Amino acid sequence: MMERTPLASIFVYGAVAALVLSILAPVFWLFIMSISSSRELTELPLHWIPQEPDFSRYIRLFTLQEGSSGREFLYAMRNSLSVSLMATGVALVAGVPAAYSFSRYPGRMALLYGVLVTYMMPPVALILPLYMVFSWLGLLNSQTALVIVYCTILLPFVTWLLKSGFDGVPIEIEQAAQIDGAGLFQTLFYVTLPVAAAALGTAVLFALLLAWDEFFYALLYTSDIRAKTLPVAIGDFAAGRATDYGLISAVGVLASLPPVLIGFFLQKSLIAGLSAGSVKG
Repeated sequence: MMERTPLASIFVYGAVAALVLSILAPVFWLFIMSISSSRELTELPLHWIPQEPDFSRYIRLFTLQEGSSGREFLYAMRNSLSVSLMATGVALVAGVPAAYSFSRYPGRMALLYGVLVTYMMPPVALILPLYMVFSWLGLLNSQTALVIVYCTILLPFVTWLLKSGFDGVPIEIEQAAQIDGAGLFQTLFYVTLPVAAAALGTAVLFALLLAWDEFFYALLYTSDIRAKTLPVAIGDFAAGRATDYGLISAVGVLASLPPVLIGFFLQKSLIAGLSAGSVKG
């Protein structure tokens, strides 16, 4: 292995520090805004550190009083969690056997490419037909509608990602399991999936994040707290006549916690999944 020179080490660590700073600085400033007074957020020169930290906005966001911002936030958090988890679960239930089929029977790849074409279509092209279908079924402003829409986004992505993971599993270990009497589904769930756990974890993480951050469809197909998700609720907080930038910042801080926790627990799978196939031999 080639030894790194001091200059190269300085460059590498400097680049890493710049990357970390560019990622964490906006998050830190968002938190500072959430505990700053309205006066400190609007006056010049700008206050980088609040004189008297104010955590009252976080308290407001955890109250369920009728008509309060906390009620809207908590319901939106609930909707985002349930819709993201349900859409990811449905995408995995359908995507795992589909990806295995495409991996072990390459002759069916034309079907996967056809599905990916729909994934690449601009969302605006599907607004009207989906709206008409949901209206006819009575699903507008419901979590069910969002789960259906999100599955059209997540299922092709999850299938493609898992297919790449299954391609890296040696077929010989599956044949050995089948010789020992394991059926197709037993081989898939007890042999193939554990070996491809890194790809599965990566698919779960990205699917959850895609569903959690989706704004466009949620804005169009929801109208109140029964189904409105966090991205839409944050947009509503910012659309008021008297905008409370501190409150919006507090909502942003709290909304970022679930993805951060999910990423923390799945980070090993993410790193292993992204690096799979980068080293051969």
